[in-house]
Amino acid sequence: MRPTYLQVNLSQLKQNLESIRAHAAPAKVMPMVKANAYGHGVDGVAPFIEPYVDYFGVALAEEGIHLRQLGIRKLILVTGGTLPEQLPLFFEHDLILAASSLDLLTAADKLAESTRKRLKVHLKIDTGMERVGVRDYEAESLLEKSLACRNIDVEGIFTHLANSEVIDRKYSLMQLERFQEVLRFYEKRSLPMPLRHVCNSGGILNLPEAHFDMVRPGVLFYGVYPGREVNRVVDVKPALTWRSRVVFSKMTMPGRPVSYGSLWQAESPARIVTIPCGYADGYFRRMTNHARVIVNGRRYPQVGRICMDQFMVNLGEDNAQVGDEVVLLGEGITVEDLAKWAGTNEYEVMTNISARVPRVYIGGASTRA
Repeated sequence: MRPTYLQVNLSQLKQNLESIRAHAAPAKVMPMVKANAYGHGVDGVAPFIEPYVDYFGVALAEEGIHLRQLGIRKLILVTGGTLPEQLPLFFEHDLILAASSLDLLTAADKLAESTRKRLKVHLKIDTGMERVGVRDYEAESLLEKSLACRNIDVEGIFTHLANSEVIDRKYSLMQLERFQEVLRFYEKRSLPMPLRHVCNSGGILNLPEAHFDMVRPGVLFYGVYPGREVNRVVDVKPALTWRSRVVFSKMTMPGRPVSYGSLWQAESPARIVTIPCGYADGYFRRMTNHARVIVNGRRYPQVGRICMDQFMVNLGEDNAQVGDEVVLLGEGITVEDLAKWAGTNEYEVMTNISARVPRVYIGGASTRA
């Protein structure tokens, strides 16, 4: 069994979910479990939290199919872009389509008619992200068409906030205003309002007036705040600890550079230990000579270029033996720390932890995946 692994605290994820639900009540909660549950391992996370969620959110049809293969029965919304040729998958696996264009909605309705099966859709409105969805000023034709679709159930309507994690709410409020203008389509016609959802993690924290009928926590569900400017009005904590062990320990002399490129060498005799984890595991190469880890309860610098499968740590005059515990993330080292060392954001850190790093689940299950 590999000494490098991720420890995932399922009880903490449940507590995070409960905190989000209490804050956003009475809105439903749809945690995003795309990208392998933000690196936490969807195989262990999704079945555990299913009793406590209203929907699951994913980005790809394949991710939704995988949830069904895990035995998930709750509603699953595929929020990302979909090609018309992928539509049969939505019928086969009971997935909810994000209808992001008039053509896609029309194709879905025709396929539903030919197969004599109904399909749930959520209409996706672009209010300022310029990614996927019908722009707000062109949305009326999509909504009109949705009323004419006899084989489609328009269950929801949603948009996505582009700058919800910043303290300046101007852009988010503009997006919200545009979305509300689209929703007046239903009010003017005295039609029942579909399920409305806007808020990602930043919106949950910074834009309470936009909670509407459902919220979509992503990074917040996993216990990480989406930026330094958000209002931390929901108490969440990280659920990840990235652990490893020393596999080699040696004294390195001055004039003997460490690792590829000879980027670092000791100024005096130093204890260097090797950790069996590298950039193929998601421990970014660009953290070279910036990262810190905890060895036997003390923090030490990573030195020399990070390799594909290993990296080295300078203990200086301290000592460590083969097999001693190492913490790469957790116990005082945060996702924000790794993001700073790598020059990226917390999302990329978590979602880039490789599938070859085993996930060990505690606080609700004792499985390893």
